[in-house]
Amino acid sequence: MPSHRYKWLLVGMLWFVCLFNYADRQAIFSVFELLKKEMALSDVQLGVVGGIFGFLYAIWLPLAGLVADRFSRKNLIIGGLFFWSLITLATAFSTKYWHLVFFRAVEGLGEAFYFPASISLISDYHGRDTRSRAMGMHQSSVYAGTILGGSVAGFCGQYYGWRSGFYLFGGMGILLGAILIFFVKEAPRGQADRAAGDDLPEVEKLSLRNIGGTLREVFSSRAVLLLMSVFIGANFVAMVFLTWMPSFLKRKFGMSLSMAGLNGTSWREIAAMIGVLCGGWLADRWVRSWRGGRLGTQVIGLLVGAPFILMTGWTISVKLLVLGMIGFGFCKGLYDANTWASLYDIVRPARRGTAMALMNSIGWFGGCVAPVLVGAASERYGLSAGLCATSVIYLLFGLLLMAGIRAYILAAERTDVVPGGFPVLTRGGAASRPAR
Repeated sequence: MPSHRYKWLLVGMLWFVCLFNYADRQAIFSVFELLKKEMALSDVQLGVVGGIFGFLYAIWLPLAGLVADRFSRKNLIIGGLFFWSLITLATAFSTKYWHLVFFRAVEGLGEAFYFPASISLISDYHGRDTRSRAMGMHQSSVYAGTILGGSVAGFCGQYYGWRSGFYLFGGMGILLGAILIFFVKEAPRGQADRAAGDDLPEVEKLSLRNIGGTLREVFSSRAVLLLMSVFIGANFVAMVFLTWMPSFLKRKFGMSLSMAGLNGTSWREIAAMIGVLCGGWLADRWVRSWRGGRLGTQVIGLLVGAPFILMTGWTISVKLLVLGMIGFGFCKGLYDANTWASLYDIVRPARRGTAMALMNSIGWFGGCVAPVLVGAASERYGLSAGLCATSVIYLLFGLLLMAGIRAYILAAERTDVVPGGFPVLTRGGAASRPAR
């Protein structure tokens, strides 16, 4: 095992990579109003610009997961950073609508390879005792990047034109990649689980010939299917807020472009950073005494978050608006902190890149239609109604996950396997260990 210091240093380095991953994808939403005016775009066309990224991202994720399980994750992380930073830079040269759609689509391809590789690499540096905290800390960069992309792009757009933010983020991402190429280190797969004494089958060397076996193992788990289903709903709501909140604040509350970009991301995402750290700490402690600790933390985030979403879309008071965004952000952090840690408790190390990519892909297919649907709804009912409706999604999927916990716990108890022992929950509800 590497030193205790390096395994947290790795999380810190990947934190900055993920920061630019999200800043680059978020920047365009804060300049929607400028793009709408310059290129004479409708809300539906803006929704397509927002949604095409997620669509291509979702298409490429399964391949990205298979590649992450078979090739150097370091090379995928650094190579991806260079690629999507160049695309961000190229976006600044768009002069027509189809240019925006094309570059957003290609950026989805580039960014698809980051998360399967990075989360898998983190899991090999952090065992079950620190996994939720490590992944929660890494997840906090998602919110920081969202704030950075939204606020800086809005500010630059208002004072220097919408293209300036893309020049800035693209150039800084390329510089970061040139630095980190010397410091990020690959890790043997499964090393953290073995060091923790988990009962783990030998990590076989995967090839393109055993893709079918990988997919069968992942999709044979009812627990994995449950987590994937809930992630669809959570990602749908997240995409609605990421895409439309700056425009919502400008239209309903009359904020300037820079203030809408800042307030549309900062309150929610800062609260989510706090929530994700709390969610990681709570889950790591709770799972020691209860098998469903990580899942239970996610249920709390979904159910408690629903009324705050409703408040955000419905209120006409700025104070209640801020309270709603803070409450929703904190609860989102509780859920997000354990999205991948919950999955990795039931998936073997050799399959983790693929499992994570498949779950992320399915979630993004659900999320990429959100900007278009809400854009269409806004033209008929207004953005307030579209935002309020997403609270129902949080509530329903929170109840679904709560119902699924009981089946997960009962199946796991039949095998007497602790979290990290990788029980496979079959379609019939029984659990069994993977064949050695």
